[in-house]
Amino acid sequence: MTPTEKFESDPWSAITFDEIHRDLARNWWAVGLRGIFGVLFGLVAFFMPAVTMLSLVLVFAVYLLVDGIFAIIASVQEAQRGRPWGWLTVEGIVDILTAVVVTTWPGETVLIFVLLVAAWALVSGGFMIAAAIRLRQDHGRWWLLAGGIVSVLYGILLVIAPIIGAIVLTWWLGAYAMAFGFFLLGLAFQLRSQHKKATTSGAAPEAAH
Repeated sequence: MTPTEKFESDPWSAITFDEIHRDLARNWWAVGLRGIFGVLFGLVAFFMPAVTMLSLVLVFAVYLLVDGIFAIIASVQEAQRGRPWGWLTVEGIVDILTAVVVTTWPGETVLIFVLLVAAWALVSGGFMIAAAIRLRQDHGRWWLLAGGIVSVLYGILLVIAPIIGAIVLTWWLGAYAMAFGFFLLGLAFQLRSQHKKATTSGAAPEAAH
């Protein structure tokens, strides 16, 4: 069986997790950008609590759209390298579809918006936890796992208490976005450290020659 046939029959058997970890570490900057965007969104939510619910819906839709685009870009890069790309693609599609739904019906009740945010947080968090299980510990597994747990807990809180004021929802959303962003930044820095180690160790044998 050729490598191509082996990959088509079972993608995971044709590659090693070392290669996946190297690719993830090489793209640490994309993870960092997602973290920075999350932190900035959280700061805006905290310092502009008087923004109307309609404006908040539109801002949150932009956040989902950008986050989804970055996830799909990362999945395309993995697909071009012949790596499994399903989880990132699903996360990106869920983010973008949620942004479309939120933008199409901005005048619906706060309850509907809260439940949409809760569903997005639960689904996104679940995918992050699933990805963390496959990620090696020295590549930031616990950062990714913590981010997924925070996302799921946030979704559960919204389901339990859906009837809350717009300002309180803004603060909750801001706190979630900042926590999510900081966890992704922590993951990005750890991936960057692994990438620098790999680059240094790869350059050492060449220098010896």
